[in-house]
Amino acid sequence: MVQKYLSKISGPLLDRIDLHVEVTPVNFNELSSDRKAEESQLIRERVIKARETQIERFGERPDLHANAQMSPQMVRELCKISTAGQNLLKKAMEKLGLSARAYDRILKVARTIADLAASEDIQLEHLAEAIHFRSLDREGWAG
Repeated sequence: MVQKYLSKISGPLLDRIDLHVEVTPVNFNELSSDRKAEESQLIRERVIKARETQIERFGERPDLHANAQMSPQMVRELCKISTAGQNLLKKAMEKLGLSARAYDRILKVARTIADLAASEDIQLEHLAEAIHFRSLDREGWAG
């Protein structure tokens, strides 16, 4: 049923959605684990710092205050990735058949993930995580 529903959603519409996340049930062992989760207050502080970083980044542009608002030209200037990152993104683009719009969205999300990690540069793991958030682009993601 999910596949039937998704087949009605056009590729260009999906391209405009930054994060595609499949939420799976959590098993009992994980729920009952004594492992400490990150506290909400710490997450909040990280988000505030990332937002401040973005505000500083776009300081001379009062119309911009978040990475999602970057133009394609700004993405090229502010979302530089290493050769390994370029190779990873190229493979993902080819395997998933992603568009130029999806390419830009992945880089914007990777920049945000790097900001949340207080990283000046987009690292390979930030890029991999951003690619992972394109689950609707993967065939058969819903079983």
